[in-house]
Amino acid sequence: MIVDCHNHLGVDLFFYLNGYYPYAQDLPALVTEGRRHGIDRWLVFPMLAHLWFDLKAMRSARLEPGGFEAVPYAFENERMLREIYELFADLGRLTLPFAILDPEREPAAQVAVLRGLYRQFPFYGLKIQASMIRANAGALLTTGRCFLDLAAELDLPMLIHTSVAVDDPWSDTGMLLKVAEATPGVRFCLAHSCRFDREYLERVAALPNAWFDCSAHRIHCLGAEKEMSFIAPPARRFPADYRDPTAVLRALADAFPQKLMWGSDSPFQSYVAKTKDVIMSLRSTYAEEAACFHALPERGRALAGRDNLLNFLKLRDDTLRARG
Repeated sequence: MIVDCHNHLGVDLFFYLNGYYPYAQDLPALVTEGRRHGIDRWLVFPMLAHLWFDLKAMRSARLEPGGFEAVPYAFENERMLREIYELFADLGRLTLPFAILDPEREPAAQVAVLRGLYRQFPFYGLKIQASMIRANAGALLTTGRCFLDLAAELDLPMLIHTSVAVDDPWSDTGMLLKVAEATPGVRFCLAHSCRFDREYLERVAALPNAWFDCSAHRIHCLGAEKEMSFIAPPARRFPADYRDPTAVLRALADAFPQKLMWGSDSPFQSYVAKTKDVIMSLRSTYAEEAACFHALPERGRALAGRDNLLNFLKLRDDTLRARG
């Protein structure tokens, strides 16, 4: 039983309207592709931009209020959960859905909607990607504390996007670690291998309520090889040969055997966008992400592909199997 712990479903209108890739994925496509490459289950959550934002502004790459929805992610979460529980229930049983949230906008209204959804369509955790919606994830300790209270009350873990880039204050990994340290009653997974920041990975390893995933692993290795700003600088970087993503994943699995969870980040295992007449092209495939995982030794595959996730979710293996 192998689980991919990081996948998006739905459509991202901000990406679509501005010519960025990827911008969509549906449940049948995810399951079909994943099964081809030896994956059995998928942890899923919606795409990123929500309909609280004004569509005309999004068309000009701006995020402003005035959209169709009064509550961020109310539509996107319900739309995904209906796809999982109603439209494709046979495939939905192969998933572990998480609801996504905006940590800064309309927090009380979001919590009220999430409570109603949880009663109708059970979900297994909460997801935050604050960078793309330009929301301060640090609000979890202030105006957004109600999300932490909800997670503790329902015993739901949180999977959070991370950043080390100086121009991305919204998902700063050091700030997120402070959230985890201040909230021992909630379990956290920090995504993208903490951008290969050695100090942050070691701090995750020291926390009993924290894990990390390796989502979009291959393009992060490419970013390290090219010394791109979204990766930790060399002085702070986890030591590995980033020309060889398979070797990097093996090194992470050896260094942090109880903390690493494998995830593809589909469809964001690739990112392609044109800004100011410059095309950024970071491309990988689900097949290549899965091949890195399958190259781990048997024990490493069991830990990264199942056991650590079960601990993060506080699920038993038979519960996971019963979902199918």
